[in-house]
Amino acid sequence: MIKIPGRLTVRTIHGRNGPFNVGLLAASIGEFVIKDPQLDQFSEGVFEGEFLLIEIRPASYFAGGRLVVEVRAKVGEMLLTEDGMLVTQHGPRFDSAEVDPLEEEASPAPPVPPAPSTPVPGEPTAPPVPSSQGEAGVAPGPQAPEAHAAGQETHPDAELFGLLWPLGQSVKLDPTVDRALFRRQVSRLKELGYRFQAPTQTWQAAA
Repeated sequence: MIKIPGRLTVRTIHGRNGPFNVGLLAASIGEFVIKDPQLDQFSEGVFEGEFLLIEIRPASYFAGGRLVVEVRAKVGEMLLTEDGMLVTQHGPRFDSAEVDPLEEEASPAPPVPPAPSTPVPGEPTAPPVPSSQGEAGVAPGPQAPEAHAAGQETHPDAELFGLLWPLGQSVKLDPTVDRALFRRQVSRLKELGYRFQAPTQTWQAAA
């Protein structure tokens, strides 16, 4: 873990799942690709400040029939000095065939077969567990309460934002939640008229 000054360039890529952001961090120790969920809050631009690098690792993906290898950095805290400058044509270039990090995370891991249970000779086997609570004289347990009372419905935004609901004048999202959920929260804040403040990474309601 290291905190270094640097310049972060954010670009928006339009993929099949919708727009997503990727970043390139230029620092004294090198250049690193950033694909953290928190970037999806930003507009395209160049942001200067100090960046806490939690992890640096190589990564690769296939795009357009070729293998792309890059050095990625996972960023924790970002102490930005200003809202950012527009990206110029002379700034860093990004591959339009970038793979959406959402697709990378959704790639299924190979299934792990369960270890076979071999009974030990001579050891008594456990009695079968009844398939329902009403069998074998087992008294039924308390029933789970219904999610919502009759005639009452949860506000869609309450389900979307969870503990952040009801939203206040200032909202700070948690980028550690599911990436797809995080993007929906960002999109909804924009619809509600909130504006993102890069230096504090918070959303402010329109005055």
